[in-house]
Order: sequence, then structure tokens, then C-alpha cells
Amino acid sequence: MPSEWITRQDEKLVLKGEWTLTHYQKLKDACAPYLETQSDDISLVDIERLDTAGAILLIDIIGPEKAQTVNDWAGELPKEQQALLTRIAEAMEAPLDVGQQNPRRITNALANIGEYMVRLWLQQRQLLGFIGLVLATLSHTLLRPRHWRLTATVAHIQQSGLNAVPIVALLTFMVGAVVAFLGATVLEDFGATVYTIDLVAFSFLREFGVLLAAILLAGRTASAFTAQLGAMKSNEEIDALQAQGLNPIELLVLPRVMALLVSLPLLAFVGMISGLVGGALVAVLSLDISLGQFMTTLQKDVSVVHFLVGLSKAPVFAFVIAVIGCLEGFKVSGSAQSVGTHTTSSVVQSIFMVILIDALAALFFMEMGW
Repeated sequence: MPSEWITRQDEKLVLKGEWTLTHYQKLKDACAPYLETQSDDISLVDIERLDTAGAILLIDIIGPEKAQTVNDWAGELPKEQQALLTRIAEAMEAPLDVGQQNPRRITNALANIGEYMVRLWLQQRQLLGFIGLVLATLSHTLLRPRHWRLTATVAHIQQSGLNAVPIVALLTFMVGAVVAFLGATVLEDFGATVYTIDLVAFSFLREFGVLLAAILLAGRTASAFTAQLGAMKSNEEIDALQAQGLNPIELLVLPRVMALLVSLPLLAFVGMISGLVGGALVAVLSLDISLGQFMTTLQKDVSVVHFLVGLSKAPVFAFVIAVIGCLEGFKVSGSAQSVGTHTTSSVVQSIFMVILIDALAALFFMEMGW
């Protein structure tokens, strides 16, 4: 029985009316008798409207292959309807089963390593570029005292340096005591307990004093710099500064860099003294070494060169920590999640770079005989 959408006229299948989602169920019922026939002689002249739902039913009748060549045999259809039929037919012909790819663990691992190395390389290029920008701005600002941000620098010195003295002193004191205990435990077997003094002195003057202070500053201050600048970036305060003709590097980065260049050497000195005090306390209480003997041995065996070697690394660590913290703050995209991600990244990068530079410096000083 002919319907209002499909009729037969002299062995010719005529499709007409509105083939849209509104009439989908009725269209589906009307198409049911013709799904198996897929007649070669079909007329689409009388189709008034066609949407995706109607096109799918129409392709069920004429077949996907015939639908892909609709522009050859049904040129009377509007171009957009021909394109719709062609696109849906191509999608219906595409294989549905993508196949479960058998993951090759070695290949995936190598691919992940490659992606990580590319990201690391891009990250280091960004860091080097930002260091160059900071140094260029610093050289430009040093010749113009009016551009010095003394108030901001002093405020950051208080936040990053003075406020960090208690935690640096406490941590290095405890580490100094632990190093003295470990040294005494090992050296006691050789009857050389007295050399615990040299062990504590060398380790804290050359390495532990500045390294522990730098790691604490990386976790405490680099994260604070990233969070502060990231919040400003999210609130578009940095864009507002640029709109006013102010340089964000000069205004926000240089005071933080200069503050750390002042703070970290002082904190490293505090760490060295606290570590020696911790070692001396263990020596006096547990090793039967008097305070006078401790000081005499320290003065006789330990040269001031070791103190200068340790302290010389502090400005380098301070500059790297400050630059990484500020760079990650500028990279914040605007969301709270981005602030958290870049804050974590700044801490990890800072600690990694501090340890890497310390290792390279140790090799350099060893080769130089210092």
C-alpha cells in the first residue's frame, strides 16, 4: 500500500515528502518493506526536506554504495542534501571495529621517554630564554637607580630569608647531629672517633649547609613565587601592568631574584653554623669530646677554603630557584588547577636543578683541587 513517503510508479521507487526526525517512526515503518530490495531505479525529486535521521533511513533503502554516488544519478537534489547523503554513507561504510591494538610495552615505554625528553628540552629552552630576559632587564635596571624596587626587595628578603631562619637552623642542626652519630658509629670501629669533627665540618661547610638551605628555599619560596605570580596572571593583573606600560620582569621578577641572592647566602651561613652546633652537641654528650677539643680540631684541620667553596654556590642556587619560580608563575593559564600544577613543577624543577648544579660543582672543585 502506497504511503505518503514511498510509492511505486512503473517499477520506479519514488521517495517524497519530509524525511526528518519528526516523522522518524512513520518513515521507519514505511521503509520496512523496501529494506531488502535496494531498487536500482529510484527517484528523489519529490523529497522536500532531509536531515540526518531521514538520510540514514534513505541509505538503508538505496544502499551505501549508491548513496556515495548520489550526485551522479540524483542531480536534482540540493547540493547540501547530496553532501549529507555522501558523508553519512561514507561513515556507514567505515569499519566499526577499530580492533584492539595489542600494546607493545617496550614501544610505548620508548615513546613515553621520547615525549618526556622533548618536553624537557622545550622546558630548558624556555628557562634559558627567561634567564636571558632577566639578565638583560637586570643590566638595564642597574644603570637606572630610579627603577630599583628597594621596598619590594626588602619585603621579599624578610619573607624568603628572615622568616626561613628558624626552619633552616632547626633542620641543619638535626642533620648535623645525625651525621655526627653516623660518623661516630663507623669510625669507632677504627678507633678514629675524633675524626667525626672533620666529617661534620667538611660535610656542612662544603655541601650540606648550602644544599639543605637551597632545598628548603626551593620548597618554601619557589612555590610561593609561582603561586603569587600565578594568582596575578589569573586575575589579569600582569596584563594590567603591561597595559600601563610597566615591565613585569622589572616590577615582579627582579625584586624576588635580588631578595634570594641576599637571603640564600645568609641562610647557608646559618645552616653551616647550626650543623656544626648539632655535631658539637653530639660530640660533647656522646663521644666524650670536649667543646674546646672540638673547636681546636676544627680550627687546625679545616681550612677557610671549604667555607668559601660552600658559600660560593649559594648565589647560583638562589638565582636558579628564583628564576624557575617566577617562570612557572608566568606560565599559569588561569585556572586553579593550573596554579597547582605549575607550583608543583616549580618545586620539582628547583630541587632537581639545585642538586644537579651541586653535583657539577663538586666535580669541578674536585678537579681544581679546592
